[in-house]
Amino acid sequence: MQKQNLLISVFIFIIMGLPVMAEQSPEEILNAIIKVKATIPQDASTARILGTEREGNGVVIDDKGNILTIGYLILEAETIEVTGVQGEPVKASFVAYDYKTGFGILRTEPPLSVKPLKLGQSSQLKEGDPILMIGFGGSKAVSGSRVVSRSEFAGSWEYLLEDAIYTNPPYPNYGGAALIDQKGRLLGIGSIYTRLSVPGVGIMPCNMSIPIDLLKPILADLIETGRSSKPPQPWLGVHADEAHGRVFIIRVTPGGPAEKAGIKTGDIILAVNQTPVKGLADFFRQIRALGPAGVKVPLNILQETRVRDISVQSANRYQFLQVSRQPRE
Repeated sequence: MQKQNLLISVFIFIIMGLPVMAEQSPEEILNAIIKVKATIPQDASTARILGTEREGNGVVIDDKGNILTIGYLILEAETIEVTGVQGEPVKASFVAYDYKTGFGILRTEPPLSVKPLKLGQSSQLKEGDPILMIGFGGSKAVSGSRVVSRSEFAGSWEYLLEDAIYTNPPYPNYGGAALIDQKGRLLGIGSIYTRLSVPGVGIMPCNMSIPIDLLKPILADLIETGRSSKPPQPWLGVHADEAHGRVFIIRVTPGGPAEKAGIKTGDIILAVNQTPVKGLADFFRQIRALGPAGVKVPLNILQETRVRDISVQSANRYQFLQVSRQPRE
């Protein structure tokens, strides 16, 4: 059965234009993709939105036991376990979470007995290029896809990527899935399912993946200290959305900076520091342009029928997360 699965995977790689004699064999690539399962305590700040049982994929990226995944799978985790090609769950520990990019890293000790997946250059990936999306599960978890856009992505949770990777058709087990190029190298990590407006096509279902090039400058810091050495971005503690060019608040984090300043669900953001807001991405950019975490963010808002000026004392997002927990023995 294992030989048959390998033949199937080789066939899929050939169809997508991936040379079988690439730098790593299809078998090595498939073995580097593992299953990630995490449990999160009920009192964690992300439990309400992301749940207390999370499951997805991870990619072995070095021979020291480090595994790259999408951060929300392991954020505030109390226990983490991974399942590799051997089929037996193995305990893992939380290593890092990067709020700016969304990457997460965990580690097994000793390292899993698989060859790490090599990192490619996501900057070379362009619209129309064929790729593979691979999750844990062998050849059955391999799916061909194409890049439909390289463009910005603004997430409601104060998240912004300038050059996200959008692919279609969407891959169902996208969380932490590996985006693989024709050389068998890792180009991105699957993040979410979304919809994208494509000119001349219309609304297209797709996945958004985080480009691997964003990992390279911060990887050493994440492994060494658990986070990037760059100053943290200002965080308000809001979830926002956009409609008809207006940005409105859909959720306020309890105890967060925005709630303390008087921001409420339903408020419409008119301006940041007296500069009109032109969409969700522009809202986030303007906040970050004011300085690092701790900077005061002057907002002009429409609250019910009243226009108000509110100054929010921004915070460091990490201070509101339980990111130092380790798996129980």
